[in-house]
Amino acid sequence: MPFFLGEFVNADGTPHPLCPRQTLKRVLKRAEKMGLQPMTGMEFEWYNFLETPQSWADKQGVGATPLTPGMFGYSLLRANQNRHFFNAIMDDMLAFKVPIEGLHTETGPGVFEVAIGFSEALEQADRAVLFKTGAKEIGARFGIMPSFMAKPHQPLPGCSGHIHQSLIKLGDEGKTNLFFDAKNPRKMSKLFESYLAGQINCLMEFGPMIWPTINSYKRLVDGFWAPVKPTWGMDNRTASFRVIAGSPKATRLETRCPGADVNPYLAMAAVIAAGLDGVEKGLKLSTPPITGTNGGAEHVPRAPRTLIETTRNFKESAVARDWLGDTFVDHFAATREWEWRQWLDAVTDWEMKRYFEII
Repeated sequence: MPFFLGEFVNADGTPHPLCPRQTLKRVLKRAEKMGLQPMTGMEFEWYNFLETPQSWADKQGVGATPLTPGMFGYSLLRANQNRHFFNAIMDDMLAFKVPIEGLHTETGPGVFEVAIGFSEALEQADRAVLFKTGAKEIGARFGIMPSFMAKPHQPLPGCSGHIHQSLIKLGDEGKTNLFFDAKNPRKMSKLFESYLAGQINCLMEFGPMIWPTINSYKRLVDGFWAPVKPTWGMDNRTASFRVIAGSPKATRLETRCPGADVNPYLAMAAVIAAGLDGVEKGLKLSTPPITGTNGGAEHVPRAPRTLIETTRNFKESAVARDWLGDTFVDHFAATREWEWRQWLDAVTDWEMKRYFEII
């Protein structure tokens, strides 16, 4: 069937301020005025279940059957057991103009991880949106239901939506990486340091854009590879901001805070806006990198644990309003407040198990 990826505009053709794709384009337009073009690459981890919409409805949302049992990260064995599904993702996504750089099993029963081929930011967000849709449609052919929830199982690791970023000069056909500096011992340019400082300084103010659901915050658990503090480190996966430095081609920032449940347009708008805010303000990278498992982060404040906390911070953020506009901030905050009210009204299985008999 023909497929159209669109965006919303006003009656006069101007960008609609509530459209996620237009929100990212607003941030990228400001990058253009700075003479910069963000280059990004997105990764998703997600669970796959042997379910259909009907079987899942029949189970009333409890007891989904995983595609495979056990913790088989980077397993050729598990990938081969579902090679038809695995190959279909690789081949059909390419036909959908979503190049796959890497696809493998990840830690957890039936968990896969994908790395989407990097590109300029708007194209990458398009690819990420199409990947989620495509994975679900491809999975349905094989009786498989992918889930991009941030945390489907309490005792198991959650699902990330890491965003890799670098900057090039606008119009640079050679795509020279402006984050790389051979003279710096860390191979980080001053531009890179200011971009990183921007994310450390204010990305938490964009919280609902990288943690948009009630479930997002269940992933933020110490010791489960999901960063819980705004820290940075050199090739350190326990940090929120992992600096990958070395070669002119590979030097980049991996923002590891977002989960797989993000809207790619909004998450990418948030991380790029926070980084470019640091560039605009010429921020210095004053905080030292963490070492080991969050070594040196003992006094860094933890990220909020609930959607309503981050939404209140977002609503009051001057930086968010500056980059995204009052109309978007007020509207998106209202949608998250609505989501929080639905959660407050819900009666969960946790409550039933804890109180039903003994209270």
